[in-house]
Amino acid sequence: MLRFMTDTPHLSNGEPSDWADQMEQAVLDAALRHASAMGWNSRMVRAACADNGLSLGDEELLLPNGARDLAALLSRRHDDRAMAALAEVEPASLKIRERIARAVSARMEAGAEDLEATKRCAAFLALPTNADLGLKLVWETADHLWHWAGDTATDWNHYSKRAILSGILAPALTMRWFDGREAAEAFVARRIENVMAFEKWKAGKDFDAPLRKVADALSRMRYGAKS
Repeated sequence: MLRFMTDTPHLSNGEPSDWADQMEQAVLDAALRHASAMGWNSRMVRAACADNGLSLGDEELLLPNGARDLAALLSRRHDDRAMAALAEVEPASLKIRERIARAVSARMEAGAEDLEATKRCAAFLALPTNADLGLKLVWETADHLWHWAGDTATDWNHYSKRAILSGILAPALTMRWFDGREAAEAFVARRIENVMAFEKWKAGKDFDAPLRKVADALSRMRYGAKS
């Protein structure tokens, strides 16, 4: 069964195992060749499919969401590439801030290997009509990187960590594509430092205290003062 790339979680199982997976990757390869000249759009999708002998009907079956599906394929290829690079690193040997910096750097460089096409794809995802997909893909990337970093949280921390990292990743990736590696890594270092400083400050605060006071006041109003 064909996977609808923008709606189905990505499962990396090594080499593609069926025609659809193989053809998705072949069309993506062709798209990378066309993107710098044509942009990331339906014309580019049609050209990439034609390169692989696909009719318009085949294209609609394989990539029902067109350029959005190819954008998802590219992001997930870059995720796989980053995770392969990070597999050579033992995260336990690094401090948590070093793990996140290393992980973000690996993901930035994974995308930089297809720099011109990645720029076109980033511009496509920046369009208001594609912002939902861009956010979903950044969240997926953040999830992969946190798993590599050793995160096992299943409570609200699971979501807050990914939200914070997504907020670092989105501008960092854009900066890497358009301003270069040095500027992007300096930005990441500053953002991580800001987050760590906030977490250190937050650790000394009792943010539940106001809620407890309100709950206690409501309890007294309902049940009366304790004797």
